[in-house]
Amino acid sequence: MSASLDLDRFRTVLESERDRLRHAAQAVHHDGSLLEETGDLAIGSGDHLADSATETYMRELDEGLEENAEHLLVEIEAALGRIEDGTYGLCTVCGRPIGEERLEAVPYATLCIDDARRLAQG
Repeated sequence: MSASLDLDRFRTVLESERDRLRHAAQAVHHDGSLLEETGDLAIGSGDHLADSATETYMRELDEGLEENAEHLLVEIEAALGRIEDGTYGLCTVCGRPIGEERLEAVPYATLCIDDARRLAQG
């Protein structure tokens, strides 16, 4: 791990992002079914059907946002674990330090920019 990294600051950034994502995921989480939330969707006027389609679309969008938040939460928890075990800031492919600029942009990054580019190119 690069000795110049301010691990306390990165820990704070990661914890803050974790809290923000947890709140966001909770805000879009739906406990009931769409039918329970909107009432009878089977029969109705054209406007009701349009409203139902909008509700369905918004529900699917919320579910996608919640799934993305959950994925990022896993990444953040893993980064916090790397801070604890002393491997934060090291590329998981080559073992070299990940640039601080990259960690500023993506504090849960696991790859140095060179390996990230290589993987993106396929």
